[in-house]
Amino acid sequence: MRRYYFDHNATTPVADEVLEAMLPYLRGGYGNASSIHTFGQDAKAGVERARRQVAGLLNAKPAEIVFTSGGTEADNLAILGTVRAAPGPRKHVITSAIEHPAVLSTCRALEREGVDVTYVRVGSSGVVSPGDVRAALRPETVLISIMHANNEIGTVQPIAEIARIAREAGALLHSDGVQSCGKLATNMHELGVDLFTLSGHKIYGPKGVGALFVRKGTKLGAIQHGGHHERDRRPGTENVPGIVGLGQAAEFVQTHFAVERERLTALRDGFERSVMERIEHASINAKTSPRVPNTSNIFFEYLEGEAMVIALDLKGMAVSSGAACSSGSVEPSHVLTAIGLSREQARSCLRFSFGKENSEDQAGALLEAIPAVVQHLRRLSPAFAR
Repeated sequence: MRRYYFDHNATTPVADEVLEAMLPYLRGGYGNASSIHTFGQDAKAGVERARRQVAGLLNAKPAEIVFTSGGTEADNLAILGTVRAAPGPRKHVITSAIEHPAVLSTCRALEREGVDVTYVRVGSSGVVSPGDVRAALRPETVLISIMHANNEIGTVQPIAEIARIAREAGALLHSDGVQSCGKLATNMHELGVDLFTLSGHKIYGPKGVGALFVRKGTKLGAIQHGGHHERDRRPGTENVPGIVGLGQAAEFVQTHFAVERERLTALRDGFERSVMERIEHASINAKTSPRVPNTSNIFFEYLEGEAMVIALDLKGMAVSSGAACSSGSVEPSHVLTAIGLSREQARSCLRFSFGKENSEDQAGALLEAIPAVVQHLRRLSPAFAR
């Protein structure tokens, strides 16, 4: 049985070019990038080349790139590092109700430290209102953290407009760009953010490596303690093969961005049209909102999303019922309930996220599998009106 993968928002396969770039640093180029001998300097050269490649993807300066172990650490560093370094006895942070757990959990940790946090709500559009962000501002607001694109429903947030509001208020703006890199333009000057997160395994790079853009002049304190790596912003021996892979992945998606964005948009839109034509009692979440080109989140009434995931997997189709980081949770998606779905409805949604190896033929195979699965599971559902 052939197996097809439609869960690229959870992780992506490593591109051949990325693996080829990493291999020399897994074999002979094993030096510590902090060592001054030739082995170490060769490793250092690989790290700095990757820094330039990541900076190129973001239209940033290499010195503004901090390498981390992934998106979660980068989010933690951005939020904890700026808020703790901010002066004043009272501090306030603004974020949204649909952020990734790496942001929401970090904000809750700040609340336990005495920091006030406002969680801006969203409507059915799944898009944060800049006006709501402005209304939430306080004199003591030190940071706004709003994601660039949502990982579950794909909605794109008005970051450039929110950045103008943040600048006027004298607050820093962090944006989690893990799901936007490689899918949207990520020009730091145009977006106007002060901090921006990305992750290697979402852009055809390896797992366990990410980066944080820190605009020059932004006060950021370390949240770990050790050596003087990454200009004293993130201690620890560099993951040289992973960083080299991240750099090559950044170059890879930048090279293929324009063509792939157009192709994935057409593939996703055609898929959604066919699902709506073939299946009753289904709807697309945040359909009319700006979305990243590869993501579709669909509500199938009278069904359990996890049952559909299992049934489709038995047919060789890998999809998701929510964020991979929340897999196994008994709670429904906080993103889907935030846009107005009931707890039961949120459990009846599937996320389809397409990637570079998905063809029209693969999408066609998925479209053939879904109706049969829906029909079978609805026959078993006591909620379905026969």
